[in-house]
Amino acid sequence: MQNEPPDPILQLKVVTGLSKLSQVMKTQAWKGATPQRLTPTQGQILRRLHTAKRGLPLSQLATDLGITAATASDAVSMLVKKQLVVKTRDPQDGRQLQITLSPTGIQEAEKALEWTDFLSQAVGTLDAAEQGVLLQTLMRLIQVLQHNGQIAPVHMCFNCAFFRPNTYADPQAPHHCQFIGAALKVQELQLDCPDHQKLPVLSE
Repeated sequence: MQNEPPDPILQLKVVTGLSKLSQVMKTQAWKGATPQRLTPTQGQILRRLHTAKRGLPLSQLATDLGITAATASDAVSMLVKKQLVVKTRDPQDGRQLQITLSPTGIQEAEKALEWTDFLSQAVGTLDAAEQGVLLQTLMRLIQVLQHNGQIAPVHMCFNCAFFRPNTYADPQAPHHCQFIGAALKVQELQLDCPDHQKLPVLSE
């Protein structure tokens, strides 16, 4: 069966729904910013450093969060003043500075990770099949935005050289990963895979 063409009215409704989710996430981020009065960007930096479990250079933070170097620099400067992060020399390259969480910053980062708890609870009301469809749909949207240069690079299955989509007839495990040499279940799809390999750029 051929795919139906996009419905402009349905498309607008989906965009409106995504916009509402974006608005509520920003609102929740501001609510969770006390008592340090973190901005959403500052909270994102703390969360990224926490999930990375290591220091990151300023340029990497900017790339990962999809913000300009200037915006990242301003946010980090405020976090340094709040004693939530520290700047240290890269042990492998003394010319480069790394941003690292302070002990207090680790505590604040863990609080910032709770900002999305409300969304996790909402997603938890969906059954496994609905969650799988939502995950694959989100990954397709991220893939398009990344291709258009509108979102920071994401190390996910859909843009990995090891990924082979829709290889199998099993709807529960339709994809194949060449890295592990096995079928991938929908719930095994990765959004930030440590073994990700960037797709080669094809010449014109």
